[in-house]
Amino acid sequence: MSIHKEIKRVTTQSLEKLKKEGRKISMLTAYDYSMAKLIDGAGIDVILVGDSASNVMAGHETTLPITLDQMIYHATSVVRAVERALIVVDIPFGYYQGDSKLALTSAIRIMKESGAHAVKIEGGEEIKESIIRILSAGIPVMGHLGLTPQSIYKFGTYNVRAKEKEEALKVECEAELLQSLGCFSIVLEKIPASLADKVAKKLSIPVIGIGAGGGVDGQVLVMHDMLGINVDFNPRFIRKYANLHEVVNGAVKNYIADVKSGSFPNEKEQY
Repeated sequence: MSIHKEIKRVTTQSLEKLKKEGRKISMLTAYDYSMAKLIDGAGIDVILVGDSASNVMAGHETTLPITLDQMIYHATSVVRAVERALIVVDIPFGYYQGDSKLALTSAIRIMKESGAHAVKIEGGEEIKESIIRILSAGIPVMGHLGLTPQSIYKFGTYNVRAKEKEEALKVECEAELLQSLGCFSIVLEKIPASLADKVAKKLSIPVIGIGAGGGVDGQVLVMHDMLGINVDFNPRFIRKYANLHEVVNGAVKNYIADVKSGSFPNEKEQY
């Protein structure tokens, strides 16, 4: 008789509990079944199906070109693989800004068609109505402040945000606004560590950082960055836990050499 061990799902409440207990939250991106299965099996708390798929999966320069249908495709692939982690999906650019009805429709499509657990959207005061509508449908929302890559053409640069007093105050106020609206968590991207620490201490909901120092409640990285698949992107906030670029490159070269020399397949590798 096989004993099936029940896997306890991570929920939005689980994350709140981790924050209350002072335990850090781990979060990574994933965009496909195989990688999602690997990182879920390793015990990651949250998987973000990020619009960074636009960069690392499709080769676009920014996150702007990816469509809602494409995000749903990636999310569906991830959901099939995951047994434990909370799955959050980015609503892509153009599917929530300036139209709260469209925002709700987009969020409902993501939840209904992919089976994910929550959505993430970028911005503060200007997307307030969209957040209210999505939450009113019972869909959990993760906020995102600081460097918001969907607004790259407004910023004109990927440099650190909120170094000036005025913008720092805006981040603080908008973080409190997102909490008061009902967001279950907030991502703070590429802002001074002291500011992120201050926001995390002020809020009762978990604050996840990327390039925002260690004083927040958890960390998120793009999987392709932390696994060393991307060799051209090296900002200071990324720690590379592997060098998969070298590993894969070497493996493929060995395969090519074996095929060319006729040593693959050998007698044991054929029928």
